[in-house]
Amino acid sequence: MSVIPTYAEKSSQKTLACMASTSTNRPSGVSAPDRARPAPQGGRDAPTLGSGAILSSDAVRVVEAPTSLAKVTGHKFDHGHALILSGGAGRTGAARLVARGALRIGAGLVTLAVPPAAQMEVASQITALMLSRVGDAGALNAVLEDERINALCLGPGLGFERARALVPVAVRIKRAPHVVLDADALSAYADDPAELCDMLHERCVLTPHGGEFARLFPDIAEKLNAIPDQGPAYSKVDATREAAARCGAVVLFKGPDTVIAHPDGRCSVHAAAYGREAPWLATAGAGDVLAGFITGLLAREFDPMAACETAVWLHVECARVFGPGLIAEDLPELLPQVLRGLEA
Repeated sequence: MSVIPTYAEKSSQKTLACMASTSTNRPSGVSAPDRARPAPQGGRDAPTLGSGAILSSDAVRVVEAPTSLAKVTGHKFDHGHALILSGGAGRTGAARLVARGALRIGAGLVTLAVPPAAQMEVASQITALMLSRVGDAGALNAVLEDERINALCLGPGLGFERARALVPVAVRIKRAPHVVLDADALSAYADDPAELCDMLHERCVLTPHGGEFARLFPDIAEKLNAIPDQGPAYSKVDATREAAARCGAVVLFKGPDTVIAHPDGRCSVHAAAYGREAPWLATAGAGDVLAGFITGLLAREFDPMAACETAVWLHVECARVFGPGLIAEDLPELLPQVLRGLEA
């Protein structure tokens, strides 16, 4: 009996086929696609990783499991301080999911920055997380005077108006902490994507799904969705690389075949298919938790590419461990079990 491939498998087939055709300039002994694990550039909490060849910029690699995310000894501030910007009253749940993910993945401290109207709502829902009152751009500037804050996340539940006010502050601060932009922080600039791109730098990470990607990069999305009349087809790898080069930031293009690209051309793929399917991740809030995982790893001073690769693998693994019935709140709570498995 023939087996009909799932959507994830069909999408991954196209992406992986592109990888085989684009990874032509690779070092001797490296297969296509390369299967080296992500390699962070320094940092106190840099994970222990498998060995792998140094890749040329046109190579594409498949993300595999990190071998360890163990912390070394030290004070909580040695593992970073993440600041998560929240929306107003009735819109704080997404930011709380982000914050929980960042805390579970090992950030030393995580603070939710909330507008005054949402302060009591959030305070009644948190324990290990901290709370800071941030009503406008001036208040955010004041909070960021604390140089121990080294990673921010803006977007989930933030609202377009609040995003337009706060994103410029977050990405333009002179000391340049890591900044993850998701959801409303991306869609708020749909009418002028160039305004956002002109502010970004290599310590920024964008995490769009397909709709958000199309709003920020409509011409690239049009090429990606076009039916080719001759080969090679323009792939998700091509699209993500072009987007990263245009905006000067790391772009993580979500989906069953998640593609991560750096402005310098480095690129990796995680395919939730062929034994790593995670269909239960198609649930509200799952992307917010992923943004939290990335933010927490950036707070731990992971290189942005390594933070994205590690977070995507752990995100899918948590969903696979839980299985049917998964909701977003379950993902951070499964992470300790997954992390223990890496240490076994």
